[in-house]
Amino acid sequence: MDFTKEINEYLTNLKKTIENLDVMEIDSVANVLLDAYNRGANIFVCGNGGSALTASHFACDFNKGVSYGLEKRFRIIPLTDNIGTIMAYSNDVDYECIFLEQMKNFFYSSDVVIGISGSGNSKNVLKAVEYANEKGGISIGLTGYNGGELKRLAKYSINANINDMQISEDIHMIMNHLLMKVFDIVVKDK
Repeated sequence: MDFTKEINEYLTNLKKTIENLDVMEIDSVANVLLDAYNRGANIFVCGNGGSALTASHFACDFNKGVSYGLEKRFRIIPLTDNIGTIMAYSNDVDYECIFLEQMKNFFYSSDVVIGISGSGNSKNVLKAVEYANEKGGISIGLTGYNGGELKRLAKYSINANINDMQISEDIHMIMNHLLMKVFDIVVKDK
């Protein structure tokens, strides 16, 4: 079977989406993260499904990949990784509060939350971002499609403006690795 048409179409759409990214949005997010690093602030990250794995991957790449061997380290907390806590809140309260309730234990007004949602409309991610905003924190949204509610709510946003979940998720992972590379150079040169 010949899949070259589908492969080329996917790669063409991915390239177009990359080319349409707003470099100034990415630069703004990089500066927010650098400021959080310099201040020793916590950076919480959350998402559902594939975005949950991107959140975990983001924490791993910054907590180990960028920070290894340094005295001063990134403080990234993936709200996606404590299965017991997530299940307890899901079962006993509501799935929509799984990230919000965890943040209530640890979030300070100087902290940052990164919400990852392909649609931009994941209610549990929106609640975490709303909480950060209400507490005077800084919110970042990584979205796809038209950005949904998350693009509107987040103080900073990177939008993969394409109606394709997989390409949106690809862009979010590219942002993770792009920012990791930037900070790997910046913080290790200090």
